[in-house]
Parts: sequence; structure tokens; C-alpha cells
Amino acid sequence: MHTDTTGPTTHESTPRLESVHNFRDVAGNGYMTSSGTTMRRGVFYRANVLTPTVADLAVVESLGLTAVYDVRSEAEAAETPDTILSVAKYTHIPILPGTIQNAALAIRTVDSAQEFMRELNRSFVTDDATRAGFSQLLTALATTPGPQLFHCTAGKDRTGWAAALLQTLAGVPQETIVDDYLLTNTYSAAYVDAAAERIARTAVIGRADVVRVMLTVEESYLGAAFEQVDASFSSIENYLHAGLGLSTDTIDALGSKLIA
Repeated sequence: MHTDTTGPTTHESTPRLESVHNFRDVAGNGYMTSSGTTMRRGVFYRANVLTPTVADLAVVESLGLTAVYDVRSEAEAAETPDTILSVAKYTHIPILPGTIQNAALAIRTVDSAQEFMRELNRSFVTDDATRAGFSQLLTALATTPGPQLFHCTAGKDRTGWAAALLQTLAGVPQETIVDDYLLTNTYSAAYVDAAAERIARTAVIGRADVVRVMLTVEESYLGAAFEQVDASFSSIENYLHAGLGLSTDTIDALGSKLIA
């Protein structure tokens, strides 16, 4: 179990958005890589559903984003549409079928919820359609100029895996990648507490604990995805090439953007 406490706790130099709680820079404060370089900030941003207040919208607009990628399912995007930015191009790249929400709603125990989340992360590696979505996202990030943002609903699972792949490509140590992944629990704490409290008042006993598991992250969730990469593709390089179908040029283009 990862227990290091020296990693990032927040990205203080990236604006905190009250209405888009899991918004942050994929590069953190400029994460160090294993080769001694740093990730370039202000290139790729990650978030939960993009429905900012007027004040937060002004902050997002000030970043000069050229593109926003919404990787939610068709149903998720229809239920809560994004706020469309004035300049950035909006692209919808559905990752995960709409039926995944129905499956999540059927879960009744914490253990089942935790295993559901691990299996969800494994599907980022094993499911053909899901891999195609990540391939489309990473290709767009590589070929589109300027700062870009990608998001799902909570900004933690689909978005978390995409961010972890980018950090891996940059050569960020695994320990830092895990620490960054776990920042969702810091950034989303107030939102999760409010959701769990609301569920506790209206739902069956124990359901609030299940919801809390579903809205947060654990190291084992991300670990399940990386373990599946090793099992299915032997290495992250093979996953990117054979699993996602990314060309060497695309991977190199991402690397050039990611490293300062």
C-alpha cells in the first residue's frame, strides 16, 4: 500500500474553482520526471463536469483553452450539458457505455463498490470501445495546438486514467502519479461529504457509505489499471501502441508538449 506523504497535497498555483471542484493542471506544480526534467504547466487541464459559475467561467476563459474534450457517455452529457466556452472547440468523445451508471446504482455494499471501481479501471485496458475512446482523446491532445482540457463527470476515473497516461509518458515517477491521482479526494471532499449526507437522509442504511466509495478514489483503483496493462500488454509502451493504436509520431508529439 502506498503510504508516502511527501507528494502533492494541492496544486496551489492553479486556480481553485468552487463550481468545478476537481479542476487542476495535469502537470501539477511542474512535476519532476525520472530524468530530472519537469512537466510543462498550462498545457493540459483536467476537470469534472464543466458547469462553472460566472466567476469561475471567467477564470477558465482566461486560460486560453483551444479545446475541451467531454468523455462522458451520451446519457451523462445529455443530462448535464457542458457550458460551452467562447473560443475553445467542444468535442464529445464518449468513453464507457451509458449502462455503466445503471450498474453502479445497483451496488449495495462497500466491498462490491470497491471491486466495481477496480473492474472499471481494468476496462480502460481490456475493453475495445473504451480503448478507442482514449486513443481518440490522446490523439486529439497531441495534434491540437494550445492549452486543452478534458473531463468526465467526477473528473477521477476516465479523466484520472488519461492524466496518469500523460504523466507516465512524461516520465513522472509512479509514486508521484499515485499521489496526484489521490488528490481527487482532497479536491472533491466537500462535494463528496454533501452528497453522502444527502443520500444518508433519503436512502437505505449503508447506501451513503457506498456512494462515498463511488465518488472517491483509492490507490488500488489506479493500480488495477496498471496491473491490467502488464497482464494484457506487458508494458505501457505496448498498451499505447497496440492497445490504443497510437503512432510513434503521436506519442512523440505528446512528449514534446509535456516536457518543459
